[in-house]
Amino acid sequence: MVDVRKARSSDEDNVRKLLKVLLADLLIDGSPVDKSELASECYCALLNEERGSVLVAEDESGFLGCICFSYNLAIRYGGEYAQIEELIVNENARGKRVGALLVQASIDAARERGCREIGLYAKEPTVLFYEKLGFVYEASELRQRLV
Repeated sequence: MVDVRKARSSDEDNVRKLLKVLLADLLIDGSPVDKSELASECYCALLNEERGSVLVAEDESGFLGCICFSYNLAIRYGGEYAQIEELIVNENARGKRVGALLVQASIDAARERGCREIGLYAKEPTVLFYEKLGFVYEASELRQRLV
């Protein structure tokens, strides 16, 4: 049985390993992304749940995946909304509803906190996955790097 729970500081190494897989194909200016120092600071900050949260999934075989989400303020919502930032599932756990369990747990946490909405920016291959979980595709994101 898969257990989804709030992350602890002792989960950081497992979360970092998954994050490396997620970032493996990401290049900025032709170079691989390495944000390990910043990732550690951010991970620790999310554990206090003031600005967001990290949830992990595990079973008797071990660590299966994680989801990180943030809490933001917006006038258009009259308060907080949640934003899924990363959903990462071990390759050997894919297709076993681990991702769906993590997403549902983040929805439940956001609802419990009083958030008006939860959203994310999905890559094209993952849109159908999120739509099956009740998300509606509305628009794409534009970004500008500041550093």
